[in-house]
Amino acid sequence: MSDETILQMKNITKTFGPVKALTDVTLDVHAQEIHAICGENGAGKSTLMNVLSGVYPYGSYSGEVWFEGKQAKYKTIRDSEADGVVIIHQELALIPFLSIAENIFLGNEQGGKGVVDWDQTRAKAKELMRRVGLPDDPDTKIMDIGVGKQQLVEIAKALSKNVKLLILDEPTAALNDEDSAHLLNLVRNLRDEHGVTSILITHKLNEVAVIADNVTIIRDGSTVGYMHVDKEHPLDRDELIAKMVGRPLTNLYPEHESHVGEEIFRIKDWTVHHPQDTSRIVVNDANLYARAGEVVGLAGLMGAGRTELAMSVFGHSYGSAVSGQIFIKGKEVKLPNVAAAIKNGLAYVTEDRKVFGLNLLQAVRNNASLASLLKMSKNGVMDDNVERKSVEKYRKEFGIKTHSIEDGVSTLSGGNQQKVVLAKWVLSDPDILILDEPTRGIDVGAKYEIYEIIDKLADEGKAVIVISSELPELIGICDRIYTVSNGVFTADVPRDKFSQEYLMKYMTLEREKVTK
Repeated sequence: MSDETILQMKNITKTFGPVKALTDVTLDVHAQEIHAICGENGAGKSTLMNVLSGVYPYGSYSGEVWFEGKQAKYKTIRDSEADGVVIIHQELALIPFLSIAENIFLGNEQGGKGVVDWDQTRAKAKELMRRVGLPDDPDTKIMDIGVGKQQLVEIAKALSKNVKLLILDEPTAALNDEDSAHLLNLVRNLRDEHGVTSILITHKLNEVAVIADNVTIIRDGSTVGYMHVDKEHPLDRDELIAKMVGRPLTNLYPEHESHVGEEIFRIKDWTVHHPQDTSRIVVNDANLYARAGEVVGLAGLMGAGRTELAMSVFGHSYGSAVSGQIFIKGKEVKLPNVAAAIKNGLAYVTEDRKVFGLNLLQAVRNNASLASLLKMSKNGVMDDNVERKSVEKYRKEFGIKTHSIEDGVSTLSGGNQQKVVLAKWVLSDPDILILDEPTRGIDVGAKYEIYEIIDKLADEGKAVIVISSELPELIGICDRIYTVSNGVFTADVPRDKFSQEYLMKYMTLEREKVTK
């Protein structure tokens, strides 16, 4: 890290109509450092970066941006990229039907006189891919690689623009531990070997602890703190959390006393084949049960088959040649489609709320009532009063921060969008809720509120099944945890045996199965 300041943002204020998103925010970033920006969902972190990168052009905000000693008045993203400021948004800006090479040089095509030089494009793409540790063929389509590799493509794309300041907005939110570690090592390497300065927006405090040189904390659109991190001054997470949420969180998980009742849900000998490669078994002879008032976890490495199990159970939303039995309250049921699953008291909160959980073009009200249209209608006509009262009730109960249920759901922060998805399914009055990565990409304060909602649902006698890639989360909120490895359920772990080491042991087994 250099003593030279590469970026200064002074007294940045940004409003959207009557709403003030940023108020006199200041940010100082040194050259060749990794600077983390932390804050709750909706605190203004992404808005600040959009001001910096020209997404919100000069003149649409007040305050000053100084980059490399001169005032930056960016009108477009192209202006900021010309100075070497490149932003990678949480929603990746890649075209799935184009190749890796085509995406890297999109808008910056290699060649001349209006003709693309494909040999030059592939050669340069291959060199950039080598720098980011991406071994694939440059002609591989984006749709054929995972999210972790797609993040590397975005960074290769940034390197093609001679990046000086790289902004990464929640780069590891959708990545597994291995891909996250690889990406963070790459960011560290760009700093150490190529002098690239990085700004990292993340909710994962463990990442901040291991990679950040300095941290700026934003709360409610204002700068509220700054922390320096090095070997002599390791990150004080409690202090960081207190500054982020405006209060100390003495426990990351709510205290909860479980009242477990009778079994209400059972999956027996459940097998699922891949939808395209029908010879490949994705879930192999799985057995699972859950009781009223119980929070049951599913722990497994990425690709273990947890989401595939949940989606296949929820009205055969995934897979082919699905076989096995489902019992609800002791009675075998057939769930051939989503409507049948909902009718039988099953709900599934998807891991991808923006693609599968919400209609981003509609209001909070429309999204929250989507799974309960039949219950809220009479003779095929929606009862608007019932809908509004029901949605407003859960807006208050779940603490969804919005001025009105008529506001567009796309205007909400990630944590509040997640609460809308939860409200949607709770409104359908299910007996069993399957929550797939319910806290992915949201801050510690919003996570705590989600945990409180999960506890409340369990206290109402519902069976809650939680899929999470974060073992501390499962240990903190579950009564029992199943481990899954390569599509096989390997252990049914009671609370008194909870530990990350014990769970990981069974998450990496291959041929053992658990039955009851």
